[in-house]
Amino acid sequence: MSRLNFSGNHAAALIGLVAILLSPVLTLPRASFAQERASLSGFVTDAASGETLLLANVVLVAGRIGAATNTSGYFSITGIPPGSYTLTASYLGYRDYRETITLLPGEARRLDIGMVGDDLQVDEVVVSGEREEEEEIRRIGVAQLSTNQVRRVPALLEPDVFRSLQLLPGVKAASDYSSGLYIRGGSPDQTLILLDRTTVYNPSHFFGFFSTFNPDAVKDVRLYKGGYPAEYGGRMGSVVDIYNKDGNRVKREGSVGLGLLASRAIVEGPYAKGSWMLAFRRSTLEPLLAALQAADIDGIPERFYFFDLNGKVNLDVGTDDRFSLSFYTGRDKLLLPIIDDTSVDLAYGNFTASGNWTHLFSEKLYSNFTLTSSRYFSNPIFEIAETGFERDNRVYDVSAKGDFEYLPDERHSLRVGFWTGNFTFRLQDTFDGQPTLGERIHSLYTSLYIEDIFRPTPSWMIRAGLRGNYFGSGRYARLEPRFSVEHQPDPALRLQLGYGRYYQFVTLITSELFSGSDIWLTTDDGVPPAYGNQFVAGAKTRPVENLNVDVEVYYRTMEDLFELDPFLPDVAGLEYREMFRFGRGFAYGTELFVEQTRGRINGFVGYTFGVTRRRFPGFEDGKLYAPKYDRRHDLKAVANFDIFRHWRFTGVFAYGSGQAYTEPSRQYKLVGNPLGSAVKEVVWSPFNEARLPPYHRLDIGAARVGRFFGFADYELQLQVLNVYARRNVWFYFFGFEDDNTIDRTEIPQIPVPVPNISFTLTFQ
Repeated sequence: MSRLNFSGNHAAALIGLVAILLSPVLTLPRASFAQERASLSGFVTDAASGETLLLANVVLVAGRIGAATNTSGYFSITGIPPGSYTLTASYLGYRDYRETITLLPGEARRLDIGMVGDDLQVDEVVVSGEREEEEEIRRIGVAQLSTNQVRRVPALLEPDVFRSLQLLPGVKAASDYSSGLYIRGGSPDQTLILLDRTTVYNPSHFFGFFSTFNPDAVKDVRLYKGGYPAEYGGRMGSVVDIYNKDGNRVKREGSVGLGLLASRAIVEGPYAKGSWMLAFRRSTLEPLLAALQAADIDGIPERFYFFDLNGKVNLDVGTDDRFSLSFYTGRDKLLLPIIDDTSVDLAYGNFTASGNWTHLFSEKLYSNFTLTSSRYFSNPIFEIAETGFERDNRVYDVSAKGDFEYLPDERHSLRVGFWTGNFTFRLQDTFDGQPTLGERIHSLYTSLYIEDIFRPTPSWMIRAGLRGNYFGSGRYARLEPRFSVEHQPDPALRLQLGYGRYYQFVTLITSELFSGSDIWLTTDDGVPPAYGNQFVAGAKTRPVENLNVDVEVYYRTMEDLFELDPFLPDVAGLEYREMFRFGRGFAYGTELFVEQTRGRINGFVGYTFGVTRRRFPGFEDGKLYAPKYDRRHDLKAVANFDIFRHWRFTGVFAYGSGQAYTEPSRQYKLVGNPLGSAVKEVVWSPFNEARLPPYHRLDIGAARVGRFFGFADYELQLQVLNVYARRNVWFYFFGFEDDNTIDRTEIPQIPVPVPNISFTLTFQ
């Protein structure tokens, strides 16, 4: 089935509007920017590798004028009165950069800054430390993740980006076996996942056990928990924006890591015009699986593997133009016999590629253009007694993006951009060789945004934006206003308010068995997009040096939630729009975050009080219910101890109140069935009105670093998860005895302490 309801004229019109908005700027010669006041711009990089540093802070101390670097590591400060200044640059884990500069009237100074790592401050805690002048990472709902911390946090078999994000307030985990992100009451599909500006549709490996992102290849991870700005769209909840390393621009280096679950390698280095990076990771479970199969243990896969491959090439063309080409490919393969004559054959994976061009028209006008391609496929095959059921779900997404930032003066920052592409969704089911369901939706989409950041005084910042969306399949045009305001009555206190409307044109149907069997569906005629409003308020303080105390409260609505109707006996022959049910929901909560950012003992404590509810007409009499991932109280604590020269220690504690589940409470029998079948047992219970016991767990880890026989640096990691053997309940399995009683079996998560060891060598 194919539906194409979109004309390319819509995309052309919106892109033309961008050109009209920018035409007065683009036609100005560089000399026209020269005024009495001066400007300062450039890139901030790691002096040892040339890697750009995102959200580094550059400040002219005397004038208290500053800026944070953007996603390309570029900063620009305009409207500077001529004179002499002390310039500082700061970034977590690096020594502060300091230089005295003199700016002449009308001067447009280009200054690229190389920062030196501070061995005493590496591997500090998850969210970047802040100074008085830091703006970007202390925005409402924003957190930035250090990849050093990802590798340091105790992990089950492999370090993982999403597992580390789950430690932040407002982010919940469904179980020990899921890397899915449930952020502020939203399901995983309500979070936009970007890798080098490219959408990733199923970022999971090992049945959802951990994410696809190799920490060795990742440079920066930024999380927008809610109230995010107009440059992002397509999801109604949150955004995870991930950037791969550019590659070392100074020298060639590499590392090899060996672990219980997977082994990995990365090489990077410079060439005449830029840098390159290549990282590979593959599972190494085959010897273990062979031993378990030889022991004749039931439920062991006949075959299982996964792999990741990340690559990036950068080309520097002069001082004003930078090009990059990056890609990712990953795949999981599983062949699992369940019982006699029953097996599962599952293959799924992702491929992404992006080409990026950063161009500086002037010190006041920055631009970034990106071409992206993303492909996701899932192909589970279930075979029972030689009868097969096969599902083929595919998503293709090809797009072009453009982002512009214009700084007309010291009080305004204007951002304009577009994102237009071609989205294709396909779902096909086959039973015993016969097709039972076939859907294919092909649609063009276009988004356009404009945003102004206005600073009327040094203590006030107002951000106002508008995003327009058009989705061709169904001809849906939607507007999304965004607004936030921040006031600093004192350098150590920030008061923030934010509002935004967000639309979502896709939904994920989760099987809760294998993440690779999840299916993506999209809007179409009669299936309108879901949408919601978000309201956020926050207070961020620094009572003493290197101590941050942040509080945020949120309320969000969810309308026109669409999912497959679980009560349809058979969807064969139905129109696409007839397969869905539509509902609504809301979520609210409070988040507290206390962080010690620097020192040999550092860490954070995060607490979340959260409530989320859903309602679907005709289900549970239309009453509100708690989804499975609703959790009233959530507490996480991370502590890092750097008190010895070659040893580092980390501890992680997590507590959560019980998740919702459905508990059987009544049983009755239907006797004398008119159809003549056997006696039926029917169980009725209110949906998700019971709660599992509270969850809590302690993980510890130690790492020793040093030289390996004089030719490489080594890191040996020793970790123990679930130190005190807490048997956290994953779910209950209910059986019915002959005497009409109900037998409950507890299925635990990680029930015993689990050791983990890894060894990494780094060559330079």
